[in-house]
Amino acid sequence: MEPHGSTKSQQATWAIEFEKVSKSFGAHQVLVDLDMQVHPGEKVTLIGPSGSGKTTVLRLAMTLAKPTTGDIRLFGESIVLDAAGKPLSGSQEARLRRRCGMVFQQFNLFPHLTVLQNLILAPTTVLKQSKEQAEKSALEYLRMVGLESKVHAYPAQLSGGQQQRIAIARALILKPEILLLDEITSALDPELAGEVLDVVRRIAHESNVTLLIVTHEMRFAREISDRIAVFDAGRIIEQGSPDKIFTNPESERTRAFLQSVLNH
Repeated sequence: MEPHGSTKSQQATWAIEFEKVSKSFGAHQVLVDLDMQVHPGEKVTLIGPSGSGKTTVLRLAMTLAKPTTGDIRLFGESIVLDAAGKPLSGSQEARLRRRCGMVFQQFNLFPHLTVLQNLILAPTTVLKQSKEQAEKSALEYLRMVGLESKVHAYPAQLSGGQQQRIAIARALILKPEILLLDEITSALDPELAGEVLDVVRRIAHESNVTLLIVTHEMRFAREISDRIAVFDAGRIIEQGSPDKIFTNPESERTRAFLQSVLNH
């Protein structure tokens, strides 16, 4: 399914490509023959009712789950099978996973480590950076999320919004080409959610990172996205520019969903 308004040629390498991807958990089918492509640098938001398959899309892209059928490619390279058609090894999967960063609903910071220690853990262990190099990078990202003053704090000393901003910095420090954001404000009250969304706006406007976002923050989705994909029962029921989806949706199900969340 060609992205709405795309002018790039088909031979351009997609940042993410889902081809006929289905995912079932037992008898429950969560995704049904999903075809979706995302350009490098594109900001795409997935919206739709709970249980429609949006988070599963992110988890599959991050290799945290495997598709039941179909293929997923990052920059043209399958994250499901190798060139011989065999399942990827753990090291192959890890190499591809490093091209993505993911921020979850829950902050998942290590409570026994300071903010700085949380941030430098992956660069020193995964990227084999020196402690000095990792700390310098950590301070840059803490400045970016407005929390350099919390460098020696522990997670329990931070608000939920601050913890989520630290989680974003922790994802970005590995310099992912794709950033996956899964309902990152759902555990926060509106004021703290606003702080987190401001950070994501800055990332969207100031970097070339590809964003794939799941959110119920409709105003934010409309403002930040190049494209909105509306999910229902494991399928994309329509997609297009934010203006098209929010002002002139084609599907009655899209209209009903937007009415329910915008009037909530």
